[in-house]
Amino acid sequence: MNTQWLQRTALVLTWTAAGLLFTLPQEAKAQGGRGAAETAKAAAPIDLTGYWVALITEDWRYRMMVPAKGDMVNFPLTPEGRRVANAWDPAKDNAAGEQCRAYGAGGVTRMTGRLHITWQDDNTLKVDADTGTQTRMVHFGAAPKSPQLTWQGDVLGTWEFSGPARGRAPGRSGSLKIVATNMKPGYLQRNGVPYSSNAVITGYYDVVKEPTGEEYLVVTEQVEDPMFLARRFLRSTHFRKQADATGWDPTPCVAP
Repeated sequence: MNTQWLQRTALVLTWTAAGLLFTLPQEAKAQGGRGAAETAKAAAPIDLTGYWVALITEDWRYRMMVPAKGDMVNFPLTPEGRRVANAWDPAKDNAAGEQCRAYGAGGVTRMTGRLHITWQDDNTLKVDADTGTQTRMVHFGAAPKSPQLTWQGDVLGTWEFSGPARGRAPGRSGSLKIVATNMKPGYLQRNGVPYSSNAVITGYYDVVKEPTGEEYLVVTEQVEDPMFLARRFLRSTHFRKQADATGWDPTPCVAP
């Protein structure tokens, strides 16, 4: 079992301690491929579609309020990362038309109140975030390279399965793995904690189902950025599935 899996499992187990009951696979998930004629949608071991509302049960003051300049205790920043964070000036972001720095791929999952996930087509999953009105397009097979950097970057998706079976076979489960690159520089936290355009973000989407029928989404994201991070940065964010679009209200990016 590799280190990355152990770290992600530890995060999901922490969620279990908060009161959710679910069963984790006992073996590391083996990545599965699709047959030549099988689409990503048909191969999906879990259903991610629908509306999901964030459960802000941790880091409340960092997520609901703008932290003070220099408050970066949770981040393994390099000296250059600290220098950039301490130079944060939201007025300059506004003047440069970069109000979305905190809503890029490295920060949007942590900031958003709700997600709306749909299939754009059989091999492209669309993840809309209401906060900042951001859209993450997850491409299966190969992510088309954008001619320029974007806030959400180029995102490649793959399914990881808990066994050899494909699709939603009884007793089978799995996760969505995404890798995002080619992103505009942004913030991991709204008070200017930076990541660079060379950052690589690896994420996992896991669905947790309770016996009561409630469904939860655990999004675990790892950020690697040698310019601003001394080591990889890992955190998880939790959502509960909604029956409909109640509360869905996309708002534009706003610099503090």
